[in-house]
Amino acid sequence: MKTWTPRAAEIERNWYVVDAEGQTLGRLATKIATALLGKSKPTYADHMDTGDFVIVVNAAKLVVTGDRLLSKRYHSHSGHPGGHREEGLGDL
Repeated sequence: MKTWTPRAAEIERNWYVVDAEGQTLGRLATKIATALLGKSKPTYADHMDTGDFVIVVNAAKLVVTGDRLLSKRYHSHSGHPGGHREEGLGDL
């Protein structure tokens, strides 16, 4: 039996508008990531881009649980000496 693979012309992409007001950050992020990857579609293939398009509105009104707004830190490094950057979730 052969494995079916979708062709680029067969991939149907949908647009979704998500209202983030009152939603928890992590739970909303997993739903959006699933839609962007296309994993909820029966035509999903891990070697192809089968995902949908997502627009998030009211992102400033997300709910962050616990003390995460103060304690969550994001790190990045450019690879150069002194290139370490650190930013808090509350600073974004």
